[in-house]
Amino acid sequence: MTVAVYLPLLLPALLAVAARSLAAAAAPERTARALAAAAALAATVSTGSLALLALTLLDDLPALEAREHAAAYPLPEPVPGVVALAAAAALVWVGRRCVAHLRQERAVTRDLLAAGVPHDGLLVADLPEPHAVAVPAGAGRAGHVLVTAGLLRLLDRTERAAVLAHEHAHLRHRHHRTVAFAAAAAAANPLLRPVSRVVALLVERSADETAAAAVGDRHVVARAIAKVALAGGGRRPAGGLAAGGSDVVRRVQALTRPAAGRFRAAGRFRAAMAASTAVVVVCVAAGGAAAADFVAVARAWL
Repeated sequence: MTVAVYLPLLLPALLAVAARSLAAAAAPERTARALAAAAALAATVSTGSLALLALTLLDDLPALEAREHAAAYPLPEPVPGVVALAAAAALVWVGRRCVAHLRQERAVTRDLLAAGVPHDGLLVADLPEPHAVAVPAGAGRAGHVLVTAGLLRLLDRTERAAVLAHEHAHLRHRHHRTVAFAAAAAAANPLLRPVSRVVALLVERSADETAAAAVGDRHVVARAIAKVALAGGGRRPAGGLAAGGSDVVRRVQALTRPAAGRFRAAGRFRAAMAASTAVVVVCVAAGGAAAADFVAVARAWL
């Protein structure tokens, strides 16, 4: 097998580099979805490369070893045995991480749904910490917003409206799915962790923009975000899409800087998007070439 089988394992690092320039995208919703899809595809191909490397251990099966001894020519040795063993171990590790991630996500959602029964899509928890969380829909239940009494006391009426609009935007756009795709990709390939963080920031920025349009004042949204973050000490509910979470400083800057400043980096954004697309295309092409190599080796074995 050629170097193509190793490229999908390493190329996600370049996607992570490009993703940093996409955090300031003028269209955060579309960018978050595209980046999450790219991460999921890159993680799928990299996991496939691990599987191909691990499958080369099949040449140690007794039947294939007997065939090799009987053959007039040596059967191809696609990769060193130690590489195949390492790939098999990595594949098991990836599987365990993905299962653990899925269980954690389900546990968080279950705990949020068990917090109480919402009324008209809103549940107020009698807690002093200022938090607001979009709780995705459970089985037979619609999604709702959970806010704490501490948040209601902290914010004025307009700021509360901005926070509620922010959380409803998370529910309407199903941001929990976008974030879950990126997080699962990072669980499968740790090189994609920066991409997952950028996606989390982008969905928060998207909800911020929706809230700003709803209340008609970007500075009100920025003020509400800052107040929640400062009062909460930078903490956020585990697993939740919260108004005060995910890089508050950058979100406030995106809301308050002039429009000219928001579009000043358009050229850099286009370059980063092109680079991300190229990385994914090369990753998929390398994965296809690696699969073709493995098929050729398997035919020689059989």
